Amino acid sequence: MAAPLELTCWGGGWGLPSVHSESLVVMAYAKFSGAPLKVNVIDNTWRGSRGDVPILTTEDNIVSQPAKILNFLRKQKYNADYELSAKQGADTLAYIALIEEKLLPAVLHTFWVESDNYFTVTKPWFASRIPFPLSLILPGRMSKGALNRILLTRGEPPLYHLREVEAQIYRDAKECLNLLSNRLGTSQFFFGDTPSTLDAYVFGFLAPLYKVRFPKVQLQKHLKQLSNLCRFCDDILNSYFRLSLGGISPAGQETVDANLQKLTQLVNKESNLIEKMDDNLRQSPQLPPRKLPTLKLTPAEEESHSLQRLSP
Repeated sequence: MAAPLELTCWGGGWGLPSVHSESLVVMAYAKFSGAPLKVNVIDNTWRGSRGDVPILTTEDNIVSQPAKILNFLRKQKYNADYELSAKQGADTLAYIALIEEKLLPAVLHTFWVESDNYFTVTKPWFASRIPFPLSLILPGRMSKGALNRILLTRGEPPLYHLREVEAQIYRDAKECLNLLSNRLGTSQFFFGDTPSTLDAYVFGFLAPLYKVRFPKVQLQKHLKQLSNLCRFCDDILNSYFRLSLGGISPAGQETVDANLQKLTQLVNKESNLIEKMDDNLRQSPQLPPRKLPTLKLTPAEEESHSLQRLSP
């Protein structure tokens, strides 16, 4: 019996099984190759200290980073590329390199550096999945990491200033999207009728950009003009991620999660209030209960009192 495969990853929203590109790449590849992953979605009980997911765990191995996870799955005989020719395999590597060089910096900027998007969408979403007090620290650390990654690859001469870097990375990203759109054409997938590693990478990086509702939509707007790439994302979502566990659609699951989160917050608020009241009671001076004095009546007073009770 094969060792169980468990994937720890960021969860979904906006109809996506994950809003995190690298997590989504692995989830899509597992669907394409038939790998039986048990998905453990990060929530606010997560005890990790960094955002370095996805992580694949087996009885004997812990593997991180999408490329290493996909290679591990191939060694376990879960290979989505077994029908590809040598040329198609080389094309896959070339296009993945193109995505990581040209598209990834703009995706990172859209999510983590563009201030309106970060403070309105990215930071609240990720913070809600991270336990306190890490929820106050980790999103900012991830944002700085994204910016450093962008500047490391794009902050060389003659692009010294951040504005120049931003303009260049969005030009490169739009060019990359155009190339991917031309390569896909009218085909269902990039190499015919069967999805492969390249489809997992393209889907992983495009689907969050396509579906997440941002206030600043510069790259998203360009993507939505390329109808075949949008159709590509929709087809994979409908064919491979239509139903989540329990038969709930991703959009329906998002509503359930939101309602559950509201209920949890309400219960926690009430619980905290009760605990505070209980603490106040325990800290207040404890006095023994007072006994009311017992009055003894004389026989004459008892007889008078009895007559008063009997009189109308």
